[in-house]
Amino acid sequence: MERFKPTMYQKSVFDIPYEKLKQEGIHCLVFDLDNTIATVYDETCPEKTKELIMELKKDFIVALNSNNNKKRLKPYLEELQIEGVYWALKPSIRGLWHIKRKYHLKKNEICMIGDQLVTDVLSGNRFHVKTILVDPLGKQDLKVTGLNRKIENRLIQKGLLERGKYYE
Repeated sequence: MERFKPTMYQKSVFDIPYEKLKQEGIHCLVFDLDNTIATVYDETCPEKTKELIMELKKDFIVALNSNNNKKRLKPYLEELQIEGVYWALKPSIRGLWHIKRKYHLKKNEICMIGDQLVTDVLSGNRFHVKTILVDPLGKQDLKVTGLNRKIENRLIQKGLLERGKYYE
């Protein structure tokens, strides 16, 4: 069960203590897309999120790691002027490995941030990087995410974490 436990749990990407991450030696923030930085219905990056990413780019390498397709990811990569991996196949470590190599990073310099225990947190933990779970931005998920949410709910019922009880 520990492999699903995030290093940190925060309400949203706007609540993460980025200065603390910087002090801990994190140089690269890898975000999931759907329900982490945008809802599944957003076709472009929400303005508030765009402002956050642009601010974070001053201190960090910022990248996206998504199980979604190139067509879905490309507008965000272009708008935010960042790199990313589509069809990451999380919980595979493929996307994180690609980002690590591209930027010549050490694992202790990377942080994976996402809204799902079964994909985002598990891939980060399998790759041995810091992981941050955030609550989903929207109530609606992609259809393929339904099974993951059921597994996630069972993990939460078994005491992995308590929704709404945030920690660093």
